[in-house]
Amino acid sequence: MSILNRIIIFFMPVVPKPIVKIFSKRYVAGDRLEHAVATVKNLNRQGILATMDVLGESTTRAEDTTAYVEEYFSVLQTIADEKLDCNISVKPTQLGLLIDAELCYQNIKKILTAASQLNNFVRIDMENSDCTSATIALYDRLRQEFSNVGIVLQAYMRRSLDDLKQLMQKGANFRLCKGIYVERREIAYKDPQIINDNFALLIETALRSGSYVGIATHDEIVAWHGLRLIDQLKINREQVEFQMLLGVDEQLRTILTIAGHRLRVYVPYGKQWYAYCMRRLKENPKIAMYIIKALFKH
Repeated sequence: MSILNRIIIFFMPVVPKPIVKIFSKRYVAGDRLEHAVATVKNLNRQGILATMDVLGESTTRAEDTTAYVEEYFSVLQTIADEKLDCNISVKPTQLGLLIDAELCYQNIKKILTAASQLNNFVRIDMENSDCTSATIALYDRLRQEFSNVGIVLQAYMRRSLDDLKQLMQKGANFRLCKGIYVERREIAYKDPQIINDNFALLIETALRSGSYVGIATHDEIVAWHGLRLIDQLKINREQVEFQMLLGVDEQLRTILTIAGHRLRVYVPYGKQWYAYCMRRLKENPKIAMYIIKALFKH
């Protein structure tokens, strides 16, 4: 990372929220569910699938997890009522993992039950390395009861290949991504080329097992590896999809969609938009430069 980018990241917390709000409109659907619905409808009209996420993580009070569960009930019912081609993604720490693993399990079980009744699907997101083992254990337990649940593995984690091999024996549904949390070298690859190579290895291993795979990337090199493997292994396109964040590399999104590949866009919404946006900025300082320019314009 360049010195300029480091400086930008350092000063981003002092940028007024109204300026960040301007930036966020591209990457966050809005504060309320109705905003997310409008965004998903627009994506669906373009032949693009979606997954909705209620922003928020690292919840520390049990009563707050209850509110999130109720919000996800509303999301699932709205998806059904509006006939959206959309599923949902949930974060374990949002639903109580840092408070009590059993609380988190019961909360996600309630969401999965509602999703099952409405013929929908729930993706359990992966967070930082402190949560990896607990999240996999949670998924493994829920997978014994529900078929409409998937998990995420991160290509920069050294353990991910072993985790994938263990999980795929039970017919897991994977989202594979690079990973965004700052981790120690002992547990995570740091070299971009190694991360990309490991990503390709994870994709190939999962596809060869017959697992459903979501290739979540904005890196065209990784997307190319996905396309190469789909072709070489003669994978049915109903067995794999590409996934991207809202507002990021819409040109690549269009290229993949026009080529006839399933593509799903992550659509976040909620009151916790600021924390989400600041994390996105830390991941991609180039985006932060646009905010700096907007600040000077104002």
